[in-house]
Amino acid sequence: MKNSPNYKNGQFQNLNPTPALTEGVSYTSVLKEFFLEKKEHRKPTSQLPSQKTDLFKLDPGEAVLTWFGHSSYFLQVDGKKFLVDPVLSGNASPLKFTTRSFPGSDVYTMEDIPDIDYLIITHDHWDHLDHDTVVKLKPRIHNVITGLGVGAHLEHWGFDPEIITELDWNEETLLEPGFLINSAPARHFSGRTFKRNTTLWSSYILTTPSNRIFIGGDSGYDDHFKTIGDKFGPFDLVILENGQYDKNWKYIHMLPEEVVRAAEDLHAKRLLPVHWSKFALGNHPWNEPIKRVTKEAYAKNITILHPLIGETLNFKQPFKGPRWWESIT
Repeated sequence: MKNSPNYKNGQFQNLNPTPALTEGVSYTSVLKEFFLEKKEHRKPTSQLPSQKTDLFKLDPGEAVLTWFGHSSYFLQVDGKKFLVDPVLSGNASPLKFTTRSFPGSDVYTMEDIPDIDYLIITHDHWDHLDHDTVVKLKPRIHNVITGLGVGAHLEHWGFDPEIITELDWNEETLLEPGFLINSAPARHFSGRTFKRNTTLWSSYILTTPSNRIFIGGDSGYDDHFKTIGDKFGPFDLVILENGQYDKNWKYIHMLPEEVVRAAEDLHAKRLLPVHWSKFALGNHPWNEPIKRVTKEAYAKNITILHPLIGETLNFKQPFKGPRWWESIT
């Protein structure tokens, strides 16, 4: 880790200066606004609609994706099964009575997940790396791909170090013939306590025999998207965070309009916005991210996928899903 060009002065650094808070904003004002000022519709007032598929009975030749809400999803591509940032325990916090998932967003449990060829963890925040979920899935996880330092959490929880591959930005590893993964920058931060940036946060380019997929993790907007798009694009599918943004932390999470701009930079054939519809981690209404990103995507002629939570879709086929969030306040 200390030999990484991205590790300086005892912690990992973003490519460009990235303050945790917007200029002129203090942690005191952020906490006051988050906890004391009333916000309208941060959480849905009724149960979210969902679907559920038996993931054990999928046609292994079909390219499918199942979104579990927030940034957790299952991918089956060219016969291999991938699981990204699974949080299926019902909360995204060290305090289980806080940051509870929205009603209807927990249709899948750990028991519903089949054997996973590759678990991908983009960074170690609680809403992306969930202890209860990964420990219960441990017997079914064959390999793990993650950033520098993140594997220490998994080893502490009993994972075999031999199955864990840690990558620095701009490194690649051959998973098996025809399957390659590249680690790329993101503009974010890491940490499960008050100590930050001792592990690396990353995005990933997954190349399979018939697909190229961008796994974005969390990131503020920056020029790394264009660099990645010019080098690796076009992408059959880009999966980008869209939610939990705020004027107070504009450098570490994208606004919905920036999500579409990033998809353009990446030369995306299809965009799947995630990081919304399960937890209230920002101050905006729960469904504002999808309203804004779909409006911008349609204006820019970007094909956008907006499945129900739990819906399994073939991401290579035309998508005609309903705007299901419009009927929920």
